Amino acid sequence: MTERDKNIENLIDKMMAENTLESPSIDFTSKIMTQVLAAEKSKIKTYQPLISKTTWILMGAGLAALIAYSLYSSSDTSALETSQLYLNLDKASALFSGIHFSKNILYGVLIVPFMILIQIGVLKNYFDKKYEL
Repeated sequence: MTERDKNIENLIDKMMAENTLESPSIDFTSKIMTQVLAAEKSKIKTYQPLISKTTWILMGAGLAALIAYSLYSSSDTSALETSQLYLNLDKASALFSGIHFSKNILYGVLIVPFMILIQIGVLKNYFDKKYEL
């Protein structure tokens, strides 16, 4: 070792001898853990469904009212309405009879919804694991 290195080492030894080792307070760990737990609790998001219970109840009540109305309405008017419905369907089928789609378009129309359903399942699993729901 050179003389300069010895001087630097002696200086470091003196500085280390003068300074005492600092130690944290007795409840240091508990203070840190309470702060960590408080931060974790603030990050947690509560689950909220996309459609609330009241909306489901209203939709169910509306559907029940529609079914009840169709069951208890007079039979004479319902026969007249169904015959008019068939006439309208015949007109609509005649209107669209000249339209032809290629096989590629039909395959796309059939496959795309199926793929969307698969992606919904995969993405739901991904986000469930990510947010631990």
